[in-house]
Amino acid sequence: MVAVVTGASSGIGEAVARRLAREDGARLVLVARREERLARLVDELAAPASYVACDLTEPSAPERVAAHVEAEHGRLDLLVNNAGAGYRGTFAEGGHDNVRRTMELNFDSVVRLTEALLPLLRRSAPSSIVNVSSVAGRISRPGSGAYSASKFALAGWTDALRSEEMLNGVHVGNVLPGFIKTDGFPAAELTAKRRTRWLVSTPDKAAEAVFQAGPGGRAERYVPRAYGLVGVLRMVAPGLLRRAMDGNAAKTLTTKTGSDGP
Repeated sequence: MVAVVTGASSGIGEAVARRLAREDGARLVLVARREERLARLVDELAAPASYVACDLTEPSAPERVAAHVEAEHGRLDLLVNNAGAGYRGTFAEGGHDNVRRTMELNFDSVVRLTEALLPLLRRSAPSSIVNVSSVAGRISRPGSGAYSASKFALAGWTDALRSEEMLNGVHVGNVLPGFIKTDGFPAAELTAKRRTRWLVSTPDKAAEAVFQAGPGGRAERYVPRAYGLVGVLRMVAPGLLRRAMDGNAAKTLTTKTGSDGP
């Protein structure tokens, strides 16, 4: 199995690389900006691996990755589109510029890389694509509208791509993580309380969900699985969910301004 994993230098992407490396015959191509971390990870993996250090928002990046995969392996069995970032702030604070840069990384770069690698995936069929969206791709929170917009777009595009590529032998899966405990997000406040501890999962569990949504053939996986209730509530009780988000907005904005609120 030849697999490309983006955002592989840390967090979920690194965990995915380590998970895939345990599979018999795995050969990996790791993609991220931080070359020193990619090089170290390649040395640590239990499977043959190489890397392409690049910023996926650069115009030439998709072609660089595709050329590397073609030259090194001549086939591609799995593409994991995991690279992404979130820039917090209200729309009034960040404006269009924040929406633009978030969409550029979290959605546009995924579409462009998939376009560049799709011929290889079709040629290698049966093969898989896994897009790592987010629970924020089903429900938006105050202060993260740009991030949610990018993940909503990714989730919707994934649904369409799944149907389009089915007849070409390319399975497309979607993984929607909630809060994932990483070095950059220790989640101490959430894990310290019993009532919120369940909201937090680990990169290893997200990596397993990626495997299930790729070679495992699953269409969609939430991490933790209980987050799937969010999608259900959005359909059957949108008013209830909206009121909860409005309350969250009031709390968030009150905290930011330092006011005690009404």
